[in-house]
Amino acid sequence: MRTGHLSDMLLTGLAPAIWGTTYIVTTEWLPVDHPLFIAMMRALPIGIVLSLALRQWPRGIWWYRSAVLGFLNIGLFFVLLFIAATRLPGGLTATIGSIQPMVVLALAWIILKERPTLHKLGFAMLGVVGVALLVLTQFARLDRLGVLAILGATVSMAGGTVLTKKWGRPVSLLSFTAWQLVAGGLFLLPLALLLEGLPAVLTPQHGLGFLYLGVVNTGLAYTLWFRGISRLPATTMPMLGLLSPVVAISVGFIFLQQQLGLPQLLGAALVLGSVVLSQGLRQPAPPQAEVVVEGYKQLEK
Repeated sequence: MRTGHLSDMLLTGLAPAIWGTTYIVTTEWLPVDHPLFIAMMRALPIGIVLSLALRQWPRGIWWYRSAVLGFLNIGLFFVLLFIAATRLPGGLTATIGSIQPMVVLALAWIILKERPTLHKLGFAMLGVVGVALLVLTQFARLDRLGVLAILGATVSMAGGTVLTKKWGRPVSLLSFTAWQLVAGGLFLLPLALLLEGLPAVLTPQHGLGFLYLGVVNTGLAYTLWFRGISRLPATTMPMLGLLSPVVAISVGFIFLQQQLGLPQLLGAALVLGSVVLSQGLRQPAPPQAEVVVEGYKQLEK
């Protein structure tokens, strides 16, 4: 594995690692009875701040593409994820969501013509087994709407990943991230206000929680994620995403005194092994060429 490829993987892997802290921050620092409001606050404020600071707006077809990517990667994904979280145990949600590598393999084959290999499929399945051991318990209950919601969230994020890879990005990484955060946040805003309204009380602790979710958990993490999409094969991304439940379980063990047994330790080992080995058996594809600014400006003509 090349040094550059390894550094790209490590930086990209920070994104799902950061997302693994979402649960503890949301439950310990934020009003948990307003999940859509929290989702909107994760995306829209930081997206607006970045857009105003960078002053680089979509042009031409990128108004449409930014809306689609923001809808898939953030808006729809957040909504379906929160529906699943309210109707399914967290372990079952994480286990079903871990099929995302196989969804991306299928979409990348159809859209990007990246033919899946047997070892990619094998390690994707191994990752599912690892997540199941890590978080699934015998008390898991099935709920049809919850299952459909997490399946929809998985397909939404997978589709956004593949389309981001296909379309590339015409501007700086921060501007590209800001466009999607604003689009996703604007989709969430009316849902949050109409279905939930504003929290009755907002404390300084809530403010710190929103600041962390917006700046670190969303702004920084999605910037690293989109950077990785432009530099790594599309099928690599969801495998790295499996790191999120590993971090979530580890954080719960350290800060919430949650117990870890042999199945959880074995599951964590399988997830980490599947992520590392899935990348070590093949040479990485060369990074996708970035769209130059001059080409972007042609959209104005």
